[in-house]
Amino acid sequence: MDTQKTSPAPTLPAQMLPAQMLPAQMLPAQISPALSSTESVPVKTAVSDNPYNVPNALSSLRFIIAVLVCWWIEQHWYIAALIAFVIAVSTDWIDGWWARKFNQVTKVGRILDPFVDKIIICGTMIGLAGQPESGLAPWIATLVVGRELLVTSLRGMIEGKGGDFSAKQLGKWKMVLQCAAVVACMLTLIYHGNTPDWMLWGRFICIWGAVLLTLVSGIEYILLAARSKPS
Repeated sequence: MDTQKTSPAPTLPAQMLPAQMLPAQMLPAQISPALSSTESVPVKTAVSDNPYNVPNALSSLRFIIAVLVCWWIEQHWYIAALIAFVIAVSTDWIDGWWARKFNQVTKVGRILDPFVDKIIICGTMIGLAGQPESGLAPWIATLVVGRELLVTSLRGMIEGKGGDFSAKQLGKWKMVLQCAAVVACMLTLIYHGNTPDWMLWGRFICIWGAVLLTLVSGIEYILLAARSKPS
């Protein structure tokens, strides 16, 4: 009885095999981790210790502008104050974008950028509260400042324990309405008694919309802090 000899199956060189069929030790370093694990590793932005860079310079410039806005309001130079305020708030995104784009994120910048944002809005509202014709009552400025101090304290406490306390969408809309309220109040001071009725109604809506979102977003952050757990 003849026995048929079976020839071994032809083997392909390792270079011709798909990456999924190769053992992990034969894979390039760029491929092997991706096949050996189904979890993606988050990429963290490197943090530099050198504070002397363009983003921090821009934040420092915005801080100087914020101080000038408050001084110009006190001097009744409302047009200059309005222009400077619009420049300061509209360029808020530049320093953060530059830091991420060119890998210039620093520990100082992470503190300085939100600090300047709060100085711009809180300082301007305090200045406007001192102008009787602005339409911004002192208690509203106190509410805004108190909310910002509370949220800043909660953020420091939660993130200091490793928790997540990132900004929420409601808080961003709150900032938009606050800026709109400031602009409306400054326009009222510029018109100095000759303000059109539609502008007065716009100021009313912006101010009370800002008050509402200031309260609601503050409560949202308080509840977030109460539910947060250290990582």
